[in-house]
Amino acid sequence: MKTVVVGSAGMLGCDLVEAVGAAGWEACGFDLPAIDITDPDSVEAVLPEDADVVINCAAYTRVDDAESERELAVSINGDGAGNLARVCAARGVRMLQLSTDYVFDGKGTRPYREEDPVEPINAYGASKLEGERQVMDAGGPHLVVRAQSLFGVHGPSFVRAIRRKLDEGSEPLRVVNDQVCSPTYTRHLAEAIVALIESGSTGIVHVRASGECSWWEFAGAIAEQCSPGTTVYPVPSSVYPTPAARPAYSIIDCTRYQEWTKRAMPHWREGLAAFLGEKP
Repeated sequence: MKTVVVGSAGMLGCDLVEAVGAAGWEACGFDLPAIDITDPDSVEAVLPEDADVVINCAAYTRVDDAESERELAVSINGDGAGNLARVCAARGVRMLQLSTDYVFDGKGTRPYREEDPVEPINAYGASKLEGERQVMDAGGPHLVVRAQSLFGVHGPSFVRAIRRKLDEGSEPLRVVNDQVCSPTYTRHLAEAIVALIESGSTGIVHVRASGECSWWEFAGAIAEQCSPGTTVYPVPSSVYPTPAARPAYSIIDCTRYQEWTKRAMPHWREGLAAFLGEKP
């Protein structure tokens, strides 16, 4: 199976190329400047004619900057995804689009299911939702994978930021405790995506690590491993205002993923341990 990973130089893209190869499939990766998904002609010219699956990991991911760069975020996350989807649909190629928990407003009290109403509260979430819509409207075989709170070896992440602050040790470490997430290791997500492709499923599916925690709890777990004895102080998110609003509770329900793949995702603590055991 020839699997094309667009955005192959990114944190998830790198892991996907490896996971696809480990599955015994032919992996073909593209990123800037070789392909520009905002340019339909570039997409048409670069995507291999004999591709079986195209996975789109290319994205604008600077959540706060998206508030002032909305047009750019939509161009990449919305129109760019649509350009890929329309070429794939015309060729009858299956497309897998990566999306986010930020399509939800975070006001719920239970994990969000795929069919729950979407209502993003920031520009980034809105741009990713536009990508979902364009992929679905293209009319080809597709799978939209909503994931959340990613960290991995090949890119910047919350884990790296906390490790850096622990290494510096210059000031007390304060982390918000009123935003709940499920930190997901990109290697585990990449393996899950391979399993989803193998399942032949189409539609929308949620994938995240097992378990949930506040960012404060996650930072505490990082400190336990990297700097035992360090105190991490909980603070409300109002202490650190950001340009983009964040959902307070955007945990996504993975029941459909488990039904489709007959697999369960590893716990976020397992992902953290695996990450810390790597050599970034």
